[in-house]
Amino acid sequence: MEGHNSGLTAWTDLIINRDAGNVGIGTPNPDEKLTVKGKIHAEEVRVDLSVPGPDYVFEKQYKLTPLAEIQKYISVNKHLPEVPSAKEMEQNGINLSEMNMLLLKKVEELTLHLINLQQENNNLNNRVRILENK
Repeated sequence: MEGHNSGLTAWTDLIINRDAGNVGIGTPNPDEKLTVKGKIHAEEVRVDLSVPGPDYVFEKQYKLTPLAEIQKYISVNKHLPEVPSAKEMEQNGINLSEMNMLLLKKVEELTLHLINLQQENNNLNNRVRILENK
């Protein structure tokens, strides 16, 4: 079925807005190039990044936030620093490329914290061995 005056072409749940160049599936008003109301099944999804990868976390000059500061932030805000709250995500949705890079940054920071804790643990174990051998 074609809408002659509206610039729309529709097949049950598929809408093509020729004027805006948008396609909608399961929605009568596509607000992006592709708007889908419902689940998407795909073999693969590739997202081009508009944000840098967080490898800068591993640079010597990167200031890793101490865990005590993170704990204080969490106790007040109930979510991780830099990560939107659940309420914000529910209201605004999430940008997959930004969120994936943010989560990767948090994993890299956690890895650095674990490495630091492992080194501290090794140092303490060495001190205990020295004290036990006295």
